[in-house]
Amino acid sequence: MRSRPSAQRPVRSPRKKANPLHARGLTEVDWKDTALLRTFVSDRGKIRARRVTGLTPQQQRQVAVAIRNAREMALLPYPHAGRG
Repeated sequence: MRSRPSAQRPVRSPRKKANPLHARGLTEVDWKDTALLRTFVSDRGKIRARRVTGLTPQQQRQVAVAIRNAREMALLPYPHAGRG
């Protein structure tokens, strides 16, 4: 029995995403800066993943905590729990 040649995937060049916080020169994330925090929230109100945002793990944690605080203060929406 012969093995079929496997279809090779095109090799992508690993290009890092630009870090939006470094681009703005920010070292800390403030929960009152809703314009910045909205860039890290999807249209459904979910916090975007780190691989999507291009943040470092420490920055992603800062952003997540800031978003949670802003939600608690009613500055940002909670995720929409729509069912079908």
